[in-house]
Amino acid sequence: MDSIDTHLLRDLAPQVLGVVARRFGDFAAAEDAVQEALAAAAMRWPEHGVPDNPRAWLVQVAVRRMTDHLRSELARRRRETVLVAEEAVEYEEPREHEEPEQDDTLLLLFMCCHPALTRPSTIALTLRAVGGLTTEQIANAFLVPEATMAQRISRAKQSIKKSGVPFRMPNDEERAERLGAVLHVLYLVFNEGYATSTGTTLQRADLATEAIRLTRAVHRLLPRDGEVAGLLALMLLTDARRLARTGANGELIPLDEQNRALWDRDAIAEGVALISATLSQGSIGAYQLQAAIAAVHDEAARAEDTDWPQILALYGLLMRMTDNPMVALNHAIASAMVQGPAAGLALLKPLDADARIAGHYRIDAVRGHFFEMAGDAAMARAHYHAAANKTSSIPERNYLLLKASRLQNTE
Repeated sequence: MDSIDTHLLRDLAPQVLGVVARRFGDFAAAEDAVQEALAAAAMRWPEHGVPDNPRAWLVQVAVRRMTDHLRSELARRRRETVLVAEEAVEYEEPREHEEPEQDDTLLLLFMCCHPALTRPSTIALTLRAVGGLTTEQIANAFLVPEATMAQRISRAKQSIKKSGVPFRMPNDEERAERLGAVLHVLYLVFNEGYATSTGTTLQRADLATEAIRLTRAVHRLLPRDGEVAGLLALMLLTDARRLARTGANGELIPLDEQNRALWDRDAIAEGVALISATLSQGSIGAYQLQAAIAAVHDEAARAEDTDWPQILALYGLLMRMTDNPMVALNHAIASAMVQGPAAGLALLKPLDADARIAGHYRIDAVRGHFFEMAGDAAMARAHYHAAANKTSSIPERNYLLLKASRLQNTE
C-alpha cells in the first residue's frame, strides 16, 4: 500500500464503521467487520487498483463480513430463532451504492467518549474507531504489547455494548455533557503525538496530525464554541514548531534554540486568526488561554523578543481557572523569566508536596534550569541528572545529560 491508499483507508474507516454500525446496531461486531474489510483492501488494492467508489467497496465487504458473522451465530441457535433471524440477514444483504454519503466520524467520536468508558479505553477506542489506526499502531504509540492493547479495546467495545449506547448523535444535552471529555481526549492524543512520553523518538507526527484533523471536525460542528476553537488554535500553534524541535539525529532542540525559519507560518497564521477571533467573543476557557500563550511564543521573531510579561499574565489567569500542576510548573517558568530564578524556585516548592506531580522529572529539569540561570552549576547538574534518570523519553534524557555535561566544564 502506498501512502495515498493508506491515508484513504484511514479517512474512510470511520465513515464505513458508521454505516455498518448504524445498519446492524452492534458496534463491536461492526468494528471487527470493518477491520477485516480494511485488511482485505490492503491486500487487494495494491494489485488490482483502488475501485472507483472505495467507500462503497469497503461498506460492501464489511457488510458481507457482518452477514457471515450473523449466519455463523444463528447456526448455533434453535430452529425457530434461526428462522426469524435469517429473515433479518436476508434483509441486510448488501447492495452497492445504497448508502448515502454521510460522514459519521463525529458520531463515533462522541460515542467513544461515553461516560461508561475509562479514559485509557476512551483514548484507545477513539484512535481505533475514529482515527483508523490499527491495534498494532496504537500499541506502538503507547508502547504496550499489541495483545494488551487488543484487550483494552475489546473491553471498551464490550462496555459500549453493555451500556446500550444507541448509535446516533447525542442530543444537545448529551453532547454538552461529553464535549469536555471529547476535547480532553483530543488534547491527550495531540500531546502524546507532540511529546511522546516514552521511547526513542521525541514526537509522533501521525498522532498530532490525527488529533488536529478530528478537532477540525468538531470545530466544523460547533463553530461558535470558544474552547473548541481554542483547542484547535493551540494545536496548530504548537504543531507549527514541529520541524524545528528535532535535529538531524532526532535530538531535542529547546524552544529558545530553534531555527524559527522552519516554523510553519501558515499554521501560525491560522492559529492566531482563530484565537484572535474567539478571544473577542466573551468568556474565555483554559484552551483559549493556552492558545494565546502559544501565539505569543510563535509571534516572537527571536527567542529574546518573547513577551514574557504577557505570558506570565496569561498564566496568572490560567492558574485561577485550573488546578493543573503542569500549569503551575509553567507559571513558575514564566515567573523566573520575568522576575528571576529565585522567584521560579520559590514557586516550585509547593509542587514537591503535590502528589500529582511530586517526583516528576520535569520538576527536576526546570529546577536545574533555574539553578543554571542563577549561576549555580553544581546544583543545576545535580537536578539535570536527577531528571534524566526519571524520564522515559530517550531524546529528553539525552538532552538533559548533555546539559549536565556542558555545565561540568564551567565548575
